[in-house]
Amino acid sequence: MLKSSVEREIWDVVVIGGGPAGMMAAGRAGERGLGVLLLEKNPTLGKKLLITGGGRCNVTNNKPEVRTMLAKYKKSDKFLFSAFAQFGVAETLDFFHTRGMATKEEAEGRIFPLSNKAKSVWDVLVAYMKKGGVKIQTRAEVKKVFFDKATERMVITLADGSTIYAKHCVVASGGTSRPETGSTGEGFGWLRDLGHTIIKNDMALVPIRLKDAWAKKLAGVVLSDIKLTTYQNGARQKAYKGKLLFTHVGISGPTVLNMSRDVGELLSNEEEVVIMLDLFPTLDGGALRKKLQEVLVTQSNKKIKNTLASFIAPALALPMLAQAGIDGETPNHSVRTAERAALVSLLKSVPLHVAGLLGKDKAIVSSGGVTLSQINFKTMQSRIVPQLFVVGDMLNIDRPSGGYSLQLCWTTGYVAGSKVGM
Repeated sequence: MLKSSVEREIWDVVVIGGGPAGMMAAGRAGERGLGVLLLEKNPTLGKKLLITGGGRCNVTNNKPEVRTMLAKYKKSDKFLFSAFAQFGVAETLDFFHTRGMATKEEAEGRIFPLSNKAKSVWDVLVAYMKKGGVKIQTRAEVKKVFFDKATERMVITLADGSTIYAKHCVVASGGTSRPETGSTGEGFGWLRDLGHTIIKNDMALVPIRLKDAWAKKLAGVVLSDIKLTTYQNGARQKAYKGKLLFTHVGISGPTVLNMSRDVGELLSNEEEVVIMLDLFPTLDGGALRKKLQEVLVTQSNKKIKNTLASFIAPALALPMLAQAGIDGETPNHSVRTAERAALVSLLKSVPLHVAGLLGKDKAIVSSGGVTLSQINFKTMQSRIVPQLFVVGDMLNIDRPSGGYSLQLCWTTGYVAGSKVGM
Protein backbone atom coordinates (compact mmCIF):
# COMPACT_ATOMS: atom_id res chain seq x y z
CA MET A 1 0.00 0.00 0.00
CA LEU A 2 1.32 3.42 -0.89
CA LYS A 3 0.80 6.25 1.56
CA SER A 4 1.19 9.38 -0.50
CA SER A 5 1.87 12.88 0.72
CA VAL A 6 -0.70 14.60 -1.43
CA GLU A 7 -1.12 18.07 0.05
CA ARG A 8 -1.58 20.67 -2.70
CA GLU A 9 -1.65 18.08 -5.48
CA ILE A 10 -4.65 18.08 -7.78
CA TRP A 11 -6.01 14.62 -8.52
CA ASP A 12 -8.34 13.60 -11.31
CA VAL A 13 -10.39 11.60 -8.80
CA VAL A 14 -10.36 11.29 -5.03
CA VAL A 15 -12.38 8.39 -3.62
CA ILE A 16 -13.33 8.68 0.04
CA GLY A 17 -13.82 5.26 1.62
CA GLY A 18 -11.97 2.00 1.16
CA GLY A 19 -14.98 -0.29 1.34
CA PRO A 20 -16.33 -2.40 -1.56
CA ALA A 21 -17.98 0.49 -3.45
CA GLY A 22 -14.97 2.74 -3.00
CA MET A 23 -12.45 0.10 -4.08
CA MET A 24 -14.53 -0.78 -7.14
CA ALA A 25 -14.91 2.88 -8.13
CA ALA A 26 -11.21 3.58 -7.63
CA GLY A 27 -10.13 0.49 -9.54
CA ARG A 28 -12.38 1.25 -12.49
CA ALA A 29 -11.31 4.91 -12.67
CA GLY A 30 -7.67 3.84 -12.49
CA GLU A 31 -8.24 1.28 -15.22
CA ARG A 32 -9.35 4.17 -17.44
CA GLY A 33 -6.02 5.92 -16.92
CA LEU A 34 -7.16 8.61 -14.48
CA GLY A 35 -5.02 9.73 -11.57
CA VAL A 36 -6.84 8.29 -8.56
CA LEU A 37 -6.30 8.71 -4.83
CA LEU A 38 -8.27 6.59 -2.38
CA LEU A 39 -8.59 7.85 1.20
CA GLU A 40 -9.31 5.35 3.99
CA LYS A 41 -9.44 6.37 7.65
CA ASN A 42 -8.68 2.87 8.94
CA PRO A 43 -5.15 1.43 8.95
CA THR A 44 -6.27 -1.04 6.25
CA LEU A 45 -8.88 -1.26 3.50
CA GLY A 46 -12.13 -3.21 3.49
CA LYS A 47 -12.50 -3.81 7.22
CA LYS A 48 -16.26 -4.35 6.94
CA LEU A 49 -15.94 -6.34 3.72
CA LEU A 50 -13.73 -8.89 5.46
CA ILE A 51 -16.39 -9.66 8.10
CA THR A 52 -19.42 -9.83 5.82
CA GLY A 53 -21.24 -13.13 5.65
CA GLY A 54 -19.44 -14.35 8.74
CA GLY A 55 -16.13 -13.78 6.98
CA ARG A 56 -17.28 -15.65 3.87
CA CYS A 57 -18.64 -12.64 1.92
CA ASN A 58 -21.99 -13.04 0.15
CA VAL A 59 -20.79 -11.45 -3.12
CA THR A 60 -24.15 -11.19 -4.88
CA ASN A 61 -27.37 -13.07 -5.59
CA ASN A 62 -27.82 -15.17 -8.71
CA LYS A 63 -30.46 -13.06 -10.44
CA PRO A 64 -28.81 -12.07 -13.74
CA GLU A 65 -32.05 -10.74 -15.22
CA VAL A 66 -31.99 -7.06 -14.30
CA ARG A 67 -35.68 -6.55 -13.58
CA THR A 68 -35.84 -9.68 -11.43
CA MET A 69 -32.89 -8.44 -9.39
CA LEU A 70 -34.25 -4.91 -9.07
CA ALA A 71 -37.56 -6.18 -7.68
CA LYS A 72 -35.63 -6.86 -4.47
CA TYR A 73 -34.84 -3.17 -4.10
CA LYS A 74 -38.53 -2.29 -3.88
CA LYS A 75 -39.29 1.38 -4.63
CA SER A 76 -35.72 2.09 -5.70
CA ASP A 77 -35.92 -0.09 -8.83
CA LYS A 78 -36.91 2.75 -11.19
CA PHE A 79 -33.80 4.68 -10.16
CA LEU A 80 -31.43 1.71 -10.32
CA PHE A 81 -32.33 0.30 -13.73
CA SER A 82 -29.85 2.36 -15.76
CA ALA A 83 -26.99 1.54 -13.39
CA PHE A 84 -27.76 -2.20 -13.26
CA ALA A 85 -28.17 -2.30 -17.04
CA GLN A 86 -24.53 -1.22 -17.24
CA PHE A 87 -23.13 -3.47 -14.53
CA GLY A 88 -25.40 -6.06 -12.96
CA VAL A 89 -25.09 -9.56 -11.54
CA ALA A 90 -23.77 -11.15 -14.75
CA GLU A 91 -21.08 -8.47 -15.11
CA THR A 92 -20.15 -8.79 -11.44
CA LEU A 93 -19.64 -12.54 -11.68
CA ASP A 94 -17.65 -12.10 -14.87
CA PHE A 95 -15.52 -9.45 -13.14
CA PHE A 96 -14.50 -11.80 -10.34
CA HIS A 97 -14.29 -14.97 -12.45
CA THR A 98 -11.97 -13.43 -15.04
CA ARG A 99 -9.72 -12.31 -12.21
CA GLY A 100 -9.33 -15.83 -10.87
CA MET A 101 -11.94 -15.90 -8.11
CA ALA A 102 -14.26 -18.88 -8.49
CA THR A 103 -17.70 -18.71 -6.89
CA LYS A 104 -20.42 -21.07 -5.73
CA GLU A 105 -24.17 -20.74 -5.28
CA GLU A 106 -25.91 -21.59 -2.02
CA ALA A 107 -29.48 -21.41 -0.70
CA GLU A 108 -31.80 -18.72 -2.09
CA GLY A 109 -29.33 -17.78 -4.84
CA ARG A 110 -26.59 -16.50 -2.54
CA ILE A 111 -23.19 -16.40 -4.26
CA PHE A 112 -19.99 -16.89 -2.22
CA PRO A 113 -16.32 -17.23 -3.12
CA LEU A 114 -15.46 -20.90 -3.64
CA SER A 115 -12.74 -20.40 -1.02
CA ASN A 116 -15.36 -19.42 1.59
CA LYS A 117 -13.13 -16.46 2.41
CA ALA A 118 -13.95 -12.76 2.10
CA LYS A 119 -10.21 -12.24 1.71
CA SER A 120 -10.53 -13.68 -1.82
CA VAL A 121 -12.84 -10.78 -2.76
CA TRP A 122 -10.53 -8.29 -1.05
CA ASP A 123 -7.53 -9.65 -2.96
CA VAL A 124 -9.26 -9.18 -6.33
CA LEU A 125 -10.21 -5.58 -5.54
CA VAL A 126 -6.77 -4.63 -4.23
CA ALA A 127 -5.08 -6.17 -7.30
CA TYR A 128 -7.55 -4.28 -9.53
CA MET A 129 -6.62 -0.97 -7.93
CA LYS A 130 -2.91 -1.75 -8.05
CA LYS A 131 -3.09 -2.56 -11.75
CA GLY A 132 -4.89 0.76 -12.35
CA GLY A 133 -2.22 2.70 -10.50
CA VAL A 134 -4.54 3.84 -7.70
CA LYS A 135 -2.70 5.58 -4.85
CA ILE A 136 -3.93 4.61 -1.41
CA GLN A 137 -3.64 6.73 1.70
CA THR A 138 -4.68 4.96 4.90
CA ARG A 139 -5.24 6.54 8.32
CA ALA A 140 -6.66 9.45 6.33
CA GLU A 141 -9.62 10.78 8.31
CA VAL A 142 -11.65 13.26 6.28
CA LYS A 143 -13.09 16.19 8.22
CA LYS A 144 -14.64 18.29 5.47
CA VAL A 145 -15.56 18.11 1.80
CA PHE A 146 -16.59 21.20 -0.14
CA PHE A 147 -16.65 22.62 -3.65
CA ASP A 148 -14.54 25.68 -4.50
CA LYS A 149 -16.47 27.55 -7.19
CA ALA A 150 -13.51 29.77 -8.02
CA THR A 151 -11.26 26.88 -9.05
CA GLU A 152 -14.07 24.37 -9.78
CA ARG A 153 -12.27 21.87 -7.59
CA MET A 154 -13.41 19.57 -4.82
CA VAL A 155 -11.51 20.34 -1.62
CA ILE A 156 -11.01 17.64 0.99
CA THR A 157 -9.65 18.54 4.42
CA LEU A 158 -8.07 15.81 6.58
CA ALA A 159 -7.83 15.52 10.35
CA ASP A 160 -4.05 16.08 10.17
CA GLY A 161 -4.69 19.53 8.69
CA SER A 162 -3.68 18.69 5.12
CA THR A 163 -5.82 19.65 2.15
CA ILE A 164 -6.40 17.61 -0.99
CA TYR A 165 -7.71 19.02 -4.28
CA ALA A 166 -9.55 17.00 -6.91
CA LYS A 167 -11.32 17.54 -10.19
CA HIS A 168 -13.87 14.96 -9.06
CA CYS A 169 -14.72 13.22 -5.79
CA VAL A 170 -16.47 9.89 -5.16
CA VAL A 171 -18.02 9.60 -1.69
CA ALA A 172 -18.14 5.97 -0.58
CA SER A 173 -17.74 6.38 3.17
CA GLY A 174 -20.65 4.08 4.07
CA GLY A 175 -23.63 4.24 6.40
CA THR A 176 -23.78 3.73 10.16
CA SER A 177 -23.86 -0.05 10.54
CA ARG A 178 -20.95 -1.76 12.32
CA PRO A 179 -19.32 1.54 13.44
CA GLU A 180 -16.28 -0.33 14.77
CA THR A 181 -15.30 -0.86 11.12
CA GLY A 182 -15.26 2.88 10.49
CA SER A 183 -18.84 3.30 9.22
CA THR A 184 -19.87 6.17 11.44
CA GLY A 185 -21.92 8.18 8.97
CA GLU A 186 -19.91 11.41 8.79
CA GLY A 187 -20.24 11.38 5.00
CA PHE A 188 -23.90 12.34 5.33
CA GLY A 189 -22.85 15.57 7.02
CA TRP A 190 -20.52 16.48 4.13
CA LEU A 191 -23.23 15.79 1.59
CA ARG A 192 -25.83 17.73 3.55
CA ASP A 193 -23.49 20.72 3.74
CA LEU A 194 -23.09 20.50 -0.03
CA GLY A 195 -26.85 20.86 -0.44
CA HIS A 196 -28.09 17.27 -0.55
CA THR A 197 -31.21 16.04 1.22
CA ILE A 198 -30.41 13.20 3.61
CA ILE A 199 -33.10 10.74 4.66
CA LYS A 200 -32.59 9.76 8.30
CA ASN A 201 -29.97 7.02 8.49
CA ASP A 202 -30.93 4.11 10.73
CA MET A 203 -30.57 0.36 11.15
CA ALA A 204 -32.07 -1.80 8.39
CA LEU A 205 -30.88 -5.40 8.70
CA VAL A 206 -30.33 -6.21 12.36
CA PRO A 207 -30.96 -9.14 14.76
CA ILE A 208 -33.94 -9.03 17.12
CA ARG A 209 -33.77 -9.21 20.91
CA LEU A 210 -36.37 -11.34 22.72
CA LYS A 211 -37.80 -11.31 26.22
CA ASP A 212 -38.21 -15.11 26.29
CA ALA A 213 -35.57 -16.72 28.52
CA TRP A 214 -36.11 -20.19 27.01
CA ALA A 215 -35.28 -18.92 23.52
CA LYS A 216 -31.96 -17.41 24.64
CA LYS A 217 -30.86 -20.85 25.85
CA LEU A 218 -31.05 -22.15 22.27
CA ALA A 219 -28.15 -20.06 20.92
CA GLY A 220 -26.77 -21.67 17.77
CA VAL A 221 -29.91 -23.63 16.87
CA VAL A 222 -30.95 -23.12 13.23
CA LEU A 223 -34.48 -23.71 11.92
CA SER A 224 -35.10 -23.96 8.18
CA ASP A 225 -38.35 -23.56 6.24
CA ILE A 226 -40.26 -21.82 9.03
CA LYS A 227 -42.72 -18.92 8.99
CA LEU A 228 -42.65 -15.86 11.22
CA THR A 229 -45.71 -13.65 11.58
CA THR A 230 -45.71 -10.34 13.43
CA TYR A 231 -48.59 -9.22 15.66
CA GLN A 232 -49.30 -6.00 17.53
CA ASN A 233 -52.26 -5.53 19.84
CA GLY A 234 -53.51 -8.91 18.62
CA ALA A 235 -53.65 -7.72 15.02
CA ARG A 236 -51.75 -9.67 12.38
CA GLN A 237 -49.15 -7.58 10.55
CA LYS A 238 -46.81 -9.36 8.10
CA ALA A 239 -45.57 -12.90 7.50
CA TYR A 240 -42.09 -14.00 6.41
CA LYS A 241 -40.80 -17.44 5.40
CA GLY A 242 -37.27 -18.81 5.51
CA LYS A 243 -34.56 -19.59 8.04
CA LEU A 244 -34.11 -18.58 11.68
CA LEU A 245 -31.07 -18.64 13.97
CA PHE A 246 -31.42 -18.48 17.76
CA THR A 247 -28.79 -16.34 19.49
CA HIS A 248 -27.89 -15.68 23.11
CA VAL A 249 -30.09 -12.57 23.06
CA GLY A 250 -32.85 -13.52 20.62
CA ILE A 251 -33.08 -14.41 16.94
CA SER A 252 -31.17 -13.69 13.73
CA GLY A 253 -30.65 -15.26 10.30
CA PRO A 254 -31.71 -14.06 6.82
CA THR A 255 -35.45 -14.07 7.47
CA VAL A 256 -35.12 -12.19 10.75
CA LEU A 257 -32.75 -9.61 9.27
CA ASN A 258 -35.13 -8.96 6.40
CA MET A 259 -38.09 -8.38 8.74
CA SER A 260 -36.19 -6.29 11.28
CA ARG A 261 -36.98 -2.90 9.77
CA ASP A 262 -40.71 -3.68 9.81
CA VAL A 263 -40.40 -4.82 13.44
CA GLY A 264 -38.58 -1.58 14.27
CA GLU A 265 -41.41 0.45 12.78
CA LEU A 266 -43.94 -1.48 14.89
CA LEU A 267 -41.86 -0.91 18.01
CA SER A 268 -41.94 2.82 17.33
CA ASN A 269 -45.65 2.67 18.18
CA GLU A 270 -44.59 1.81 21.75
CA GLU A 271 -46.84 -1.24 21.80
CA GLU A 272 -45.68 -4.83 22.36
CA VAL A 273 -44.71 -6.81 19.28
CA VAL A 274 -45.07 -10.61 19.28
CA ILE A 275 -43.66 -12.84 16.55
CA MET A 276 -45.46 -16.13 16.05
CA LEU A 277 -43.18 -18.94 14.88
CA ASP A 278 -44.79 -21.63 12.72
CA LEU A 279 -42.56 -24.71 12.70
CA PHE A 280 -44.67 -26.45 10.03
CA PRO A 281 -45.86 -23.77 7.57
CA THR A 282 -46.69 -26.31 4.84
CA LEU A 283 -49.19 -28.16 7.08
CA ASP A 284 -52.44 -26.83 8.48
CA GLY A 285 -53.47 -27.69 12.03
CA GLY A 286 -55.46 -30.76 11.03
CA ALA A 287 -52.67 -32.25 8.91
CA LEU A 288 -50.09 -31.63 11.62
CA ARG A 289 -52.33 -33.19 14.28
CA LYS A 290 -52.72 -36.30 12.13
CA LYS A 291 -48.96 -36.51 11.47
CA LEU A 292 -48.12 -36.17 15.16
CA GLN A 293 -50.75 -38.71 16.17
CA GLU A 294 -49.31 -41.28 13.75
CA VAL A 295 -45.86 -40.87 15.32
CA LEU A 296 -47.22 -41.14 18.87
CA VAL A 297 -49.13 -44.33 18.03
CA THR A 298 -46.15 -45.89 16.22
CA GLN A 299 -43.86 -45.12 19.17
CA SER A 300 -46.51 -45.53 21.87
CA ASN A 301 -44.15 -46.72 24.60
CA LYS A 302 -41.51 -44.05 24.12
CA LYS A 303 -41.41 -40.92 26.24
CA ILE A 304 -42.95 -37.88 24.59
CA LYS A 305 -39.73 -35.86 25.03
CA ASN A 306 -37.77 -38.36 22.94
CA THR A 307 -40.41 -38.66 20.25
CA LEU A 308 -40.84 -34.92 19.91
CA ALA A 309 -37.04 -34.52 19.62
CA SER A 310 -37.23 -36.60 16.43
CA PHE A 311 -40.23 -34.63 15.18
CA ILE A 312 -38.78 -31.12 15.56
CA ALA A 313 -35.31 -29.69 16.26
CA PRO A 314 -34.15 -31.69 19.33
CA ALA A 315 -33.23 -28.58 21.34
CA LEU A 316 -36.81 -27.33 21.00
CA ALA A 317 -38.49 -30.44 22.39
CA LEU A 318 -38.37 -29.68 26.13
CA PRO A 319 -39.16 -25.95 25.77
CA MET A 320 -42.20 -26.78 23.63
CA LEU A 321 -43.44 -29.43 26.04
CA ALA A 322 -43.03 -27.05 28.96
CA GLN A 323 -45.07 -24.37 27.20
CA ALA A 324 -47.75 -26.90 26.26
CA GLY A 325 -47.92 -28.07 29.89
CA ILE A 326 -46.82 -31.63 29.14
CA ASP A 327 -44.40 -33.63 31.30
CA GLY A 328 -41.60 -34.82 29.03
CA GLU A 329 -41.41 -38.15 30.91
CA THR A 330 -44.96 -39.05 29.88
CA PRO A 331 -45.21 -42.12 27.60
CA ASN A 332 -46.76 -41.32 24.26
CA HIS A 333 -49.78 -43.54 24.91
CA SER A 334 -50.58 -41.48 28.03
CA VAL A 335 -50.54 -38.07 26.35
CA ARG A 336 -54.13 -36.83 26.63
CA THR A 337 -56.15 -35.55 23.69
CA ALA A 338 -56.22 -32.02 25.10
CA GLU A 339 -52.45 -32.09 25.54
CA ARG A 340 -51.93 -33.20 21.95
CA ALA A 341 -54.19 -30.40 20.75
CA ALA A 342 -52.27 -27.86 22.83
CA LEU A 343 -48.96 -29.12 21.47
CA VAL A 344 -50.10 -28.94 17.84
CA SER A 345 -51.45 -25.43 18.39
CA LEU A 346 -48.12 -24.38 19.89
CA LEU A 347 -46.04 -25.88 17.07
CA LYS A 348 -48.05 -23.81 14.62
CA SER A 349 -47.75 -20.63 16.67
CA VAL A 350 -44.83 -20.36 19.10
CA PRO A 351 -44.93 -16.87 20.69
CA LEU A 352 -41.67 -14.90 20.62
CA HIS A 353 -41.93 -11.65 22.58
CA VAL A 354 -39.82 -8.85 21.11
CA ALA A 355 -37.66 -6.83 23.49
CA GLY A 356 -36.16 -4.65 20.76
CA LEU A 357 -33.58 -4.54 18.00
CA LEU A 358 -29.85 -4.88 18.50
CA GLY A 359 -27.80 -1.72 18.03
CA LYS A 360 -25.92 -0.41 15.02
CA ASP A 361 -22.89 -2.39 16.11
CA LYS A 362 -24.74 -5.54 15.04
CA ALA A 363 -26.57 -4.16 11.99
CA ILE A 364 -25.66 -5.67 8.62
CA VAL A 365 -26.55 -2.51 6.72
CA SER A 366 -28.17 0.80 7.56
CA SER A 367 -31.11 2.45 5.84
CA GLY A 368 -31.47 6.06 4.77
CA GLY A 369 -29.03 8.28 2.91
CA VAL A 370 -29.02 10.71 0.00
CA THR A 371 -32.43 11.09 -1.57
CA LEU A 372 -32.32 9.29 -4.93
CA SER A 373 -33.79 12.06 -7.06
CA GLN A 374 -30.59 14.07 -6.46
CA ILE A 375 -28.41 11.42 -8.15
CA ASN A 376 -28.09 10.66 -11.87
CA PHE A 377 -27.97 6.86 -11.85
CA LYS A 378 -26.62 6.69 -15.37
CA THR A 379 -23.38 8.07 -13.94
CA MET A 380 -23.83 8.14 -10.10
CA GLN A 381 -23.19 11.86 -10.42
CA SER A 382 -24.76 14.35 -8.01
CA ARG A 383 -27.34 16.66 -9.56
CA ILE A 384 -26.41 19.23 -6.90
CA VAL A 385 -22.63 19.22 -7.34
CA PRO A 386 -21.66 17.73 -10.75
CA GLN A 387 -18.05 17.15 -9.63
CA LEU A 388 -19.34 14.77 -6.94
CA PHE A 389 -20.31 11.09 -7.27
CA VAL A 390 -22.20 9.16 -4.58
CA VAL A 391 -22.18 5.35 -4.25
CA GLY A 392 -23.01 2.35 -2.07
CA ASP A 393 -24.45 2.79 1.41
CA MET A 394 -24.52 6.58 0.97
CA LEU A 395 -27.74 6.14 -1.03
CA ASN A 396 -31.23 5.85 0.44
CA ILE A 397 -31.90 2.34 -0.85
CA ASP A 398 -33.51 -0.46 1.16
CA ARG A 399 -32.50 -4.01 0.30
CA PRO A 400 -32.81 -7.45 1.88
CA SER A 401 -30.12 -9.78 3.12
CA GLY A 402 -28.69 -12.17 0.55
CA GLY A 403 -25.98 -10.41 -1.47
CA TYR A 404 -28.06 -7.39 -2.48
CA SER A 405 -26.05 -4.85 -0.47
CA LEU A 406 -22.73 -5.84 -2.02
CA GLN A 407 -24.26 -5.94 -5.49
CA LEU A 408 -25.39 -2.36 -4.95
CA CYS A 409 -21.77 -1.50 -4.10
CA TRP A 410 -20.34 -3.28 -7.15
CA THR A 411 -22.88 -1.68 -9.49
CA THR A 412 -22.77 1.91 -8.24
CA GLY A 413 -19.00 1.80 -7.70
CA TYR A 414 -18.28 0.47 -11.19
CA VAL A 415 -20.65 2.94 -12.88
CA ALA A 416 -19.13 5.88 -10.98
CA GLY A 417 -15.61 4.71 -11.86
CA SER A 418 -16.65 4.40 -15.50
CA LYS A 419 -18.25 7.83 -15.81
CA VAL A 420 -16.20 10.09 -13.54
CA GLY A 421 -14.09 12.55 -15.49
CA MET A 422 -16.04 12.17 -18.73
